Formats: sequence, structure tokens, C-alpha cells
Amino acid sequence: MASRHQRSYIRPVTSPLYNRDILRLAASIPHLGRLERAQARVERTSPVCGSRVAVELVVDEEGRVAEIAQDVKACALGQASASLMGAHAPGRSVAELEQARDSLAAYLAGTRHDAGDWPGLSIFEVARSYPARHASILLAFEAVAEAAAQAAVQARTPG
Repeated sequence: MASRHQRSYIRPVTSPLYNRDILRLAASIPHLGRLERAQARVERTSPVCGSRVAVELVVDEEGRVAEIAQDVKACALGQASASLMGAHAPGRSVAELEQARDSLAAYLAGTRHDAGDWPGLSIFEVARSYPARHASILLAFEAVAEAAAQAAVQARTPG
């Protein structure tokens, strides 16, 4: 039988993947919810861990993000990524969102040495050596890039 001390002791999580900065971002995801009149909605799910991110957008006449909402059911890394994406997506063009997605993917894969121009993405340096985590980190950026492309087409379609 285990002693009282053995039964009540739970080790803290010590993985560098779940550091204070990532957990802080995960707890502060902006633009949660739904949009009443979204021009596009894209949902992405990680086949590895089941994390899911859905993004809804409205773009302006120039094709820039005017409104954004997201629904995030993801691990801490996916939540942190959604937080960074949501904080800086408003005002961005389709090309800028696609560039951020592609730069992040290349950075995680090790084919790029920096995370690109999107603010804060270098926080995922600790995840580069964990390929199984890359899919959840990319979800929000994949979803927003696809949603922006769809919304831009919708905005240009008359009627």
C-alpha cells in the first residue's frame, strides 16, 4: 500500500514545450466566438492529436481581415498559436496570412532559421524538435489563410 505522501504527490509538468510564455498565450486567445455574417469559415483538425481550430472571417473591399472569430479546442501549443494568430490577423491581407503560414511551417520543419515577420512566432523554437506537435501549431495559421482566401473571393462576387 502506498504511503500518504506517495499518494498525494503529483509531479509538476516540466516539459519545455509548456513553458510559462506558451501557457500565458494559451490562456489569452483573442476573438473567441462566432461571427454573425462570416464570409468564410474554415475548420482544421490535427490528425495526430485531435486539436481543432475553426476560423470565421469578414474581409474588407481590399481583401484585408476586417473581422475575425475563432473556436479553439486544442492543446496548449495549438491554443498559443491561435492566440498569436488572432492577435495580429486583423488588417492582414491574404498574401500576408499565407506568408505567415508558410514561414511558420518552414521554421518548424527546420528549413528556415527564423519564424518570419509575424510577431511572437519564435516562441515555438522549443517545438521544432517535436514534429508530432507541428500540426497543432499550424492549425490556426492554416485555417486563417484558407478562410481569408475564401472570404476575398466571396467579397469580390457580386450579389
